[in-house]
Amino acid sequence: MTGLRTIIVDDEPLAVERLQILCASEPDVDLVGTAGDGAAALRLAQTLTPDLMLLDIGMPKMDGISVARAIALMERKPAIIFVTAYDNFAVEAFDLDVVDYMLKPVSADRLGRAIARAKQQKESPADDEPIDGAQDDATGDFASEFWVSHRSELIRIAALDIERIEAERDYMRLHTGGRSYLLHQTISTLEQRLDPSRFQRIHRSHIVRRDLITGLRHEGGGVWHALLANGDSMRIGRKYLADVKKLAGK
Repeated sequence: MTGLRTIIVDDEPLAVERLQILCASEPDVDLVGTAGDGAAALRLAQTLTPDLMLLDIGMPKMDGISVARAIALMERKPAIIFVTAYDNFAVEAFDLDVVDYMLKPVSADRLGRAIARAKQQKESPADDEPIDGAQDDATGDFASEFWVSHRSELIRIAALDIERIEAERDYMRLHTGGRSYLLHQTISTLEQRLDPSRFQRIHRSHIVRRDLITGLRHEGGGVWHALLANGDSMRIGRKYLADVKKLAGK
């Protein structure tokens, strides 16, 4: 496969220059044009039919989100990687089925990973799924993945890799693979996005992946704990006890 025919869109000349330098070191990128605003980006996309667009969000007149919406209506639409200084557009961005969302300043390694995703998407178009996690293999109604801020980038976490979720005020701490990440969302909203056949809310502050619950233990006085596969135990809230007991057919 030849390099991905790529255009860079950013209203800041220095940002365009930085991406040009980084792209020059990427063997899978064939840079075919640059644009300084949204309208010019759409003209280039229609004329050059690129494979990939590195797109800024914060631009005057026509911002990157609006450009992405217009691109989605094109018959031959390029894959989109957002490159922005702001992380508060992530949810809206991934609703547009973009490949990745990178925070400035972008490192060569981070760009390389994003390009690899774009290349994989082009090579396997039949396997493409919305990146925002709006689809689930079984039901089509629940999130399959989440994107969380971590240092200077956004990390993709598959829903089924989440072991448990712990509420911390307005944030949710997602525990996975021995690490944890904060997601700015309420636990009630997150519970609605998770497949109830795979996740169990056991407390006002805790959600656990159901297959990790290995047993239930009665501590006396109406207090119950859920026993987890890693040896931990978590207290079950009285409000959720009846639903948790259904796991054991009780």
